[in-house]
Amino acid sequence: MSKKTRKKSPKRGAAKPASVRSPAAAKRPAAKTAKAAGPSPKKSPAKASQKAASKPLKSTTASPPKSALTEGAKAPPFHLPRDGGDSVSLADYAGKKLILFFYPRADTPGCTKEAIDFTRLKGAFAEAGAAVLGVSADPVKAQEAFRNKHQLAVPLISDAQHEALEAYGAWGEKSMYGRTFLGIIRTTVLIGADGRVAKIWRNVRVDGHAEEVLETAKAL
Repeated sequence: MSKKTRKKSPKRGAAKPASVRSPAAAKRPAAKTAKAAGPSPKKSPAKASQKAASKPLKSTTASPPKSALTEGAKAPPFHLPRDGGDSVSLADYAGKKLILFFYPRADTPGCTKEAIDFTRLKGAFAEAGAAVLGVSADPVKAQEAFRNKHQLAVPLISDAQHEALEAYGAWGEKSMYGRTFLGIIRTTVLIGADGRVAKIWRNVRVDGHAEEVLETAKAL
């Protein structure tokens, strides 16, 4: 009997480790569920932050300054450098129709198309008794590179200090991707031979714009 009990004792000893493992195995699923439950509270703050960030998008708008130029007003004078090293002033076009198209930045897609369209119609504008000037805040060197790259035939004015941009209401508040900032609002101004503003186009859409300005200049 003693020999049998001695043989059975190792089996009982082997069974004890199994009982020790079972609590650890029971704890493992609980740890996994805790990890699985962990990310869910982290996601909710992210959703809240996205909703908070989307609120300014509804309130921000792009608009010219409060002191923007109005039709019928006398055109503000300016004297600014242009491509080629010369300078241009409003007085140079006294007694003539003048179109000023203000564009945000040289050699960007929309501004390039607009400048090419006005260049293409330069002869037609001349027949209508109107001259055309392009204006942006780019330095003269950038304007010259823009002219040479796209073979532009209209004078390009550099208004780095926003002299004409502000006077003609082409500098104001803009918004993009929820961020509000000051910048150039694509604007075109038609000045009559009497030196007064005949027509203003704000927030211009480039497609067909030059043709519309031409027809208006012809009718003036």
